[in-house]
Amino acid sequence: MKIFKIVIFLMCAHAISAQSPSTFKKEIKIELNEILTFWEKYSVDVENGGFYGAVDVNNVPNVQADKGLILNCRILWTFSAAYQMDPKQGYKKLANRTFNYLNTYFWDAKNKGAYWSVKSTGIPSDTHKQVYAEGFMIYAFTEYYKISKNPQALEKAKIIYQVLQDKCKDQKNGGYYEAYDATWKPIDDNTITQGKADQKKSMNTHLHLIEAFANLYQVYPDKKLKAEIETMLAIFHEKIIANGTTQTLFFTDDWSPRSEAVSFGHDIESAWLLLETAETIKNPTWIKKMKTLAINMAIEAEKGIDPKDGGMWNEKNQGHINTEKHWWPQAEAMVGYFNAFQLTGNKKFYALSLGSWSFIKSELKSPTGEWYWGIDEGKEPMMRNGKIGPWKGPYHNGRACLEILKRIR
Repeated sequence: MKIFKIVIFLMCAHAISAQSPSTFKKEIKIELNEILTFWEKYSVDVENGGFYGAVDVNNVPNVQADKGLILNCRILWTFSAAYQMDPKQGYKKLANRTFNYLNTYFWDAKNKGAYWSVKSTGIPSDTHKQVYAEGFMIYAFTEYYKISKNPQALEKAKIIYQVLQDKCKDQKNGGYYEAYDATWKPIDDNTITQGKADQKKSMNTHLHLIEAFANLYQVYPDKKLKAEIETMLAIFHEKIIANGTTQTLFFTDDWSPRSEAVSFGHDIESAWLLLETAETIKNPTWIKKMKTLAINMAIEAEKGIDPKDGGMWNEKNQGHINTEKHWWPQAEAMVGYFNAFQLTGNKKFYALSLGSWSFIKSELKSPTGEWYWGIDEGKEPMMRNGKIGPWKGPYHNGRACLEILKRIR
């Protein structure tokens, strides 16, 4: 039976891979428009300003929900990036709205940096500083600066970067710690490293910091910033991806591993993001190393692809595979495998990229716009998580569409 299922999937994969790049691009262009239209229509909080903190699967907002820093930064990045590809005034209008809200309500003028969340009315709610989220503010403000040339956006991105250097960097072992109070005093981290005392650093925080630093470098080509990016690439190469194929998720402060789990989505995301980072700083040594990693990680991440439908499972931990299929690994697989196809010319990777897109179309797209959070282990849509929330913005799926559109000429 298992062999039969694999044969059926290979037959389907062959049919999928026959789809031309031009057709793929056409479909993705339509999808990007549908995603952005959803956010324009359903995310804007016309009463209190900014954007709703949560919207359910029926597109009904929770008007009392807190508004999260990650969500708002992801909205700002997405509409700023979309405007660069397709300069619609509606995209810039949404980007302006998001920047103004973040700058007015999230920015901590006294201590610098941004709050984790604010109330629906804009009053600070959770004032702690999460390094992961601060990185997203750098990422978003930098992207907004590209379309606006607003000096405040660049200046505050640089301020956060410097605070991270001064307050959050491990000067002895390299890398960054996770969480601080409003005044930048270290606190236990319950958000990323799950509050475990010996887990002081995470792959996830470092991935999104290096992403943010590389984006900042595009508009602020500072030598020290470049050197820090190179140091972080070395950390990924030598510590986080020490085996050359998968990432360790958590570490002690001296980079001793504290996790056996494999996150398939993070691995395929890192496969293309780290190479993009090396290309951003134009370092030929790191470009070569990251090309090798990109291919090897893409090959290994195939173990997370469900042979029945082409969707990517959540993670593997101590031999058990969590077979939920969240929305964001599918988006990252679409890009990561297309990137591997570009690097190798191997049509298997093209089929895997298209397989992700096929799964998205059949299982994740809501009839009323946007994607569901995912498919549970019973293969049912994960309705209770909603379409908009503290962690669910237009960033993963919107960025995936933008990447595919840039990569198909």
